[in-house]
Amino acid sequence: MEKNNYAIESAPSSHPVEEMMELDGRQQRVYHRAARMIQRTWRRHVDTRVFQYFKNLVRFRNQGDPRLLLKNVNPREANILDAAAGVHIRFRLGGTTFPPSIYYKIYTHRPIVDMCANSPKDYTHPRQKRSVPRQIHNGRTQVQDDHAGWYHRVENNGWRLLSGKAALLGDIITLETNGRKVEFHHSKLQRRQDVDRRKKRRKIEWLKQMYDRGCLHARTEHSETAMLVERSAQGMMDAVEQLGPNHIVEWEVDELLEWTNALNFDEYINDWGVVGTSNSSESWKDKRLVPSNLEPCVEFSGLGQEDSQVDTYSSVLHPLVSSLIKSEHSKANLFD
Repeated sequence: MEKNNYAIESAPSSHPVEEMMELDGRQQRVYHRAARMIQRTWRRHVDTRVFQYFKNLVRFRNQGDPRLLLKNVNPREANILDAAAGVHIRFRLGGTTFPPSIYYKIYTHRPIVDMCANSPKDYTHPRQKRSVPRQIHNGRTQVQDDHAGWYHRVENNGWRLLSGKAALLGDIITLETNGRKVEFHHSKLQRRQDVDRRKKRRKIEWLKQMYDRGCLHARTEHSETAMLVERSAQGMMDAVEQLGPNHIVEWEVDELLEWTNALNFDEYINDWGVVGTSNSSESWKDKRLVPSNLEPCVEFSGLGQEDSQVDTYSSVLHPLVSSLIKSEHSKANLFD
């Protein structure tokens, strides 16, 4: 009996191994949670720095010879570019994955003549034949042309990827922007009116987004004036929803924006139009194509054997193009 009692009294009340395992499990969960937080914070920091790096690459304004930029990006089209074309190149960030890719697009501010826009009819259609007198004077109703098969301008000048590697099926953004059809009237006056109409529609859409987000507030301390501005904004938004943007006068939108703390839309559009844009080709018509030895150039670093052709021309590259292409090759080497 004494041995049994002693055995019962000396038996431990709990299992220390289970307690240690439970304690280790809690610590591991805490450690894993802390590790995930550190990883997310570090990835957020890296993504922010990478995006800031690419953003700084396209922050220049009206700088660089467009022909020299295009010579290193697309030599075939650089040969047909001259000062009289009034060309400037615009760079933007885009893509469906991160880090973003750099795209470029060629613009011209000189008059464009589209011969097909002057006569867009489909002259092979039977309805285009001249009606005979029996069809005109016998009281028959003339069939109106539904404009089917008429000419529609396709730009074929979308955003192109600034990269030496070609995708198997092509870039998505390039394919979407190349095949976009636009209304191109042969009259320059009509084209200006179309541009003003699109600009007005964008301004109203921008104002509507600001109103939906609650960013439109009156810049006044008088409560009655603030209430009038708020009612005016609400009435304009209701009119846009019911009647459409074409029934809103542009001066009403400008007057409403002056009374609110919203940003100036015209200044925003003008500033956005010059960001990441080269200088016009007109300002470089008296200068040589090849830069002088005094112009700083950025050398490539860390390029592979497949980039030997690009590396050959690195000594004459414009600093801007060197930075852009270098970033694309560095990103391709890191994320492939």
